[in-house]
Formats: sequence, structure tokens, C-alpha cells
Amino acid sequence: MHDGDLIELDITGIAHGGVFVGRHEGRVVFVADTLPGERIRARLTDTRKKSFWRADAVEVLDAAPERRPHVWSAAGIDVDPSDRVGGAEFGHIELAHQRALKQRVIREAVQRVGKLELPVDVRAAGDAEHPESADGRGWRTRVSLHVDEAGRVGAYAARSHHVVETPDLPLATDAVARAAAEVRHAAAAGRIDLVQPSDGRVRVLPRPEGTRAHPAPEVVEERVGDRVFRVDAGGFWQVHRLAAHTLTSLVAAELAAQVGDLDPDATHLDLYGGVGLFAATLAEAGGSATRVISVESDARDTEHAGENLAEWIGARAETARVDRFVTALAADASARERERLSRGVVLLDPPRAGAGRPAVEGIVALSPAAVVYVACDPVALARDLAIFGEHGYRTDGIQGVDLFPNSHHVEAVTVLRR
Repeated sequence: MHDGDLIELDITGIAHGGVFVGRHEGRVVFVADTLPGERIRARLTDTRKKSFWRADAVEVLDAAPERRPHVWSAAGIDVDPSDRVGGAEFGHIELAHQRALKQRVIREAVQRVGKLELPVDVRAAGDAEHPESADGRGWRTRVSLHVDEAGRVGAYAARSHHVVETPDLPLATDAVARAAAEVRHAAAAGRIDLVQPSDGRVRVLPRPEGTRAHPAPEVVEERVGDRVFRVDAGGFWQVHRLAAHTLTSLVAAELAAQVGDLDPDATHLDLYGGVGLFAATLAEAGGSATRVISVESDARDTEHAGENLAEWIGARAETARVDRFVTALAADASARERERLSRGVVLLDPPRAGAGRPAVEGIVALSPAAVVYVACDPVALARDLAIFGEHGYRTDGIQGVDLFPNSHHVEAVTVLRR
């Protein structure tokens, strides 16, 4: 068979990345916009490999009971695959079933990559006081729109750089969606970021093609409970309106349950620390004199972290690559500092690629009492858990949080102990 041919598939599994698994004459076929239990008609898009093919779903022949009308019509099955917008790969699936599938993805990644059998649970963001929306819409406070060479503004089509002009952004907050509707055309190709910090006012930040950062960044404030964090408007902050509250609450609860009282005289590390969100969580758990170091490679974020952690006399922020920092610390720390590190907690919140062996082995060389891992990629998490396991650090389970409803992404938190 060749690219462009139509085939019928029974979908039986799910793979990491928002694609699902069927088989055609024994060969694995990866296809999006479907779900396990469906029979579909699909058009082959990549038949180069012997081990697997890729295809686009074009028609549902037998729908699963969990299928629903897509929350974003521009991504629906009735849209030509080349024009379906990306970023809402699970929008055609009932919300509770989305979470069940994400739970399955984490569990299977940990089994396949990490060779571990662990209980996994995935729950909604927020709580009774700060609830998630019933259909998983209206949560994005940060959205990137793209501008093509003709000046058209919109979202990228799935798995491409083709700009699709869309009339709505259902995953965005109402204010962000309204601001996006006013951005019709742009003079130069590139990107436009829309950012709604805690004050509710949306900033529209053009980023011309070839530039990596916004010039003269505005500093905004993000609120988490009673605490205020300063961050560049175009800098990194969680995109779900409830994410920072949800994650810090979960980390604090897991620390209390599995570690107990944080030793304020120990040395605690917040790695990939950004502007100090989790360093503040550690410091709050230990009290006003808690010794905590936030480590972040972005100098601008580190500057903000120093300001955001100023009330704790034992807190400081360092600009460094995490793997190099922990390796140097393990090699150069005094006996007294090593003893403090051995009583401390290391929290890491790496980017999607995960921490990797050099960083993990640098952490275990410090021999911390506990490691809290906040992950945004199940496969990278599974790989890193296996490396931790080689050095005697184990976890009893993984708590997932659905910070990206209607997409395939999922956040996870786990605590490892010696």
C-alpha cells in the first residue's frame, strides 16, 4: 500500500503523544482523532517504515461510547486533516475518559520504559474552592498564535506549521479568546503571544520571526493563594488558570504525607526552578529560616526568583544548568553541607525532555532524604524513575493532574525515597 490509500482500522490502544493504535494486516498504524474501541476509515500518510505506518482518521464507522462532538469545531473529524488545528487532540472524548486514557499512558510508559509497576491516578485540576470547568474549556491563560507570510493569524494545524485561521479558541479564557479575535492580521511572520496574568488584563506580545524573546519585557504579577510572584509577561508560567495552585497544593500535601515536617536546617533544592514557585512551597513547609536553593538556567527567571524568595533569609537563587550545578555541588560540598543536603529534599520540575542521566546521577550523589519529581512528559518521567531506581530511590505511586484538558498532555507528581 502507499501514502494516500484508504484503509479501515479497529483502534485498540493509545500511544504517547495523542495518537492511537490500530493494526492493518499485522502492522501497527498510528492515527490521531480517534480512540480505543472505534472502527474508522483512515488515509495513510507515511508508509516508509516496515514496523509501523501513520494515517489520518477521515471517517468514524463505529464510534466508541465515549466519543462526543469536538469541543473545538476547527479540530473535528469532519475537517480535512490538513486543516485541523492542533492542541486539542482529546477534544472529541468525554472528559472523564480523557483522564482514564492519560492514566493509562502514564502507567504503560512506566511499565514499558521504566520497567516498573506503579499505581497511577489522574485527577482534575483545582478543588472545591477553585473548580475546573465541567467540559474542560476556558483554562488557558497563555496562548500563542502564529503568523504566516501572508499575514494570516491563527493556530497551527496538527503536526505542521500550516496556519489555520480559527473563529474561536475554546480552551482559552474568555478574556484571552476575545483578545485573540481582535488580532486579525499582522505585518510580519512570526508569533503573537497572548498572556493573562492574575490582574486579568490580557497582554498582546508580538514576537517577530527569528527572535527568541520579547524586547523590553513587562513584569507582571501572578498570585498563588496569598503569595505574589513576579514574572516576565512572556516568561514561563503554567498555562492553566488553576495550575500553580493545584501543583503547589499537591506538592505540599505529598511532602507532608511522605516526608513529614521539612527540616529548616537541612539544605533543600528546587531544580529547574523558574521564578521560584516550588522553592516557595518548600520554604513555606520549613518555615522562615528554611535553607532552599532555586536553580534555573535562565538568568532573567533567576533574577525574579531572588526577588520572589526574598522573605526567607535562607533562600537564594542560582543561575546554572541543573546537571552541572548538582555535579559540582556533589564534588565540592563540605562535609557539613553534604550532611545538610542528606537531610534535605530535592524538588525537580524539568522541561519536557526530562532530567536525564547526568542530572539524576548528580542528584543521587547528594543523597537527599527525598526527591519530589514534577513531570510533564510520561516517557521522560519513566526513564528518569528507572535511573533513580538504579541508585536505590523508589516511589510508591504517581499522582497525575489533568492540567491540559482536551489535549493529550498531563502533569504528574511523585515522591521518591531512599
